[in-house]
Amino acid sequence: MPKRDDSYCAAGELDLTIRPLEPRDLPEMLNIELQGYSHPWSEGIFRDCFKPSYRLWGVCQGGSLVGYAVISYVLDEVHLLNLCIHPGCRGQGAGKLLLRYLLAEAARECMNQVILEVRLSNNVASKLYRNEGFEEIGRRPRYYPAASGREDARVMTLLLQP
Repeated sequence: MPKRDDSYCAAGELDLTIRPLEPRDLPEMLNIELQGYSHPWSEGIFRDCFKPSYRLWGVCQGGSLVGYAVISYVLDEVHLLNLCIHPGCRGQGAGKLLLRYLLAEAARECMNQVILEVRLSNNVASKLYRNEGFEEIGRRPRYYPAASGREDARVMTLLLQP
């Protein structure tokens, strides 16, 4: 099990780059996942995503991974499955940069829309998605595990092609 580390990012300007992720990035991804979510994905779930119909992108500061996105491509639709930024790097633009990058890549690959689910309680992520043009199209009742049972998901979409 990866060790928890709260010291990934220093305050101030971040020199961020984005790159495709590989299975060798799993330890860093799991470290971020464990710190970012109350109910994290398992290593097996991440391993299953290293297939041709998925895209895994990482945002890095220097040589360290500080966030990632896992995207599934099905026909002309992109499903954003997981976007997580290390808690010590949040609020500094890494999530927005990564989201904009994956949207640009999806458009470049002639995808028509992006769909995602986000916890109702995750106001920060919901605001980011709204600010980038996503619209809520529905809810998925009891979609996410939660400390007190289950939590609903907000379903959001963004059309990429006119």
